[in-house]
Amino acid sequence: MFIDTLLIGISSGAIYSLMALALVLVWRSTRVVNFAQSGQAVFSTYIGYEITVRTHNYWISLPAAIICGALLGSLVDLLFMRPLLRRVKSGPIAELAPVIATLGLLGLLQSLLGLLWGNAFLQYASPLSAKGFTFGSHTVPFSPQNLFIVLASALVLVIFGLIFKYTNLGLALRAASFQPEIAQLAGVRVSRVRNIGWAFAGATGALAGAVITPTSTLSPNSLDLLFVSGFIAAVIGGLDSLVGAVVGGLVLGIGFSFILQYIGSSVTFLAGFLILMVVLLVRPRGIFGHKLGRHA
Repeated sequence: MFIDTLLIGISSGAIYSLMALALVLVWRSTRVVNFAQSGQAVFSTYIGYEITVRTHNYWISLPAAIICGALLGSLVDLLFMRPLLRRVKSGPIAELAPVIATLGLLGLLQSLLGLLWGNAFLQYASPLSAKGFTFGSHTVPFSPQNLFIVLASALVLVIFGLIFKYTNLGLALRAASFQPEIAQLAGVRVSRVRNIGWAFAGATGALAGAVITPTSTLSPNSLDLLFVSGFIAAVIGGLDSLVGAVVGGLVLGIGFSFILQYIGSSVTFLAGFLILMVVLLVRPRGIFGHKLGRHA
């Protein structure tokens, strides 16, 4: 029972980690919490769903959804966030404006999806089995689809960890976030670098949507709870840390799993915020948060 509960938690935590990574990528490159991330992710997932329906091939739709997510993230920055931040540079509204704007964008994207596809629950088919692996006479609640989710999360962490730690682009992303004026004087094209950060985040969010949806259903609001869990995971781990996003996701996923198994579903959602409060009381910047935010 313990192992089964742990495996369920790891699978759920891997999904939370992907959404948390998307939020951290935007934060590290722009210092903006993107509350429209779930809307962008579900929009890209609908594109993947449509391609799957037409081609009957999930492995074609998956990269297509990721590319769509990257393009959408780039467009959100180029057409939406950049003009906004250019006009609201200082004052008390400067920090509040991106929050209001991304919440408005979330509503806009979800309304558009409702107009285009309706509000019916759709099934995004995957070629991977959702049936757990069998060992002898015991079937564990961990399927090939769950394994794929965990491996995808680990791969994303490794790729972006290497980018941020060992490449000029990673250094430019951090510099553009913390000291944009100095970075610009050093020859960094801040606007372009930040746009890449939005594209990275959009691609990661799209991947989260495309791998989790085959285990549930697709609707304009289907990733809202995933976003909430991903946001809590990102804050638990530290908004500046990629490793923290993954650890925060796993802590939350495993915590939810044991609470659901041994206490009940009625307190599961509340437990997420209780876990968040406890972590922030001990580590206000999150488990892996740093003052300078220069660590992976």
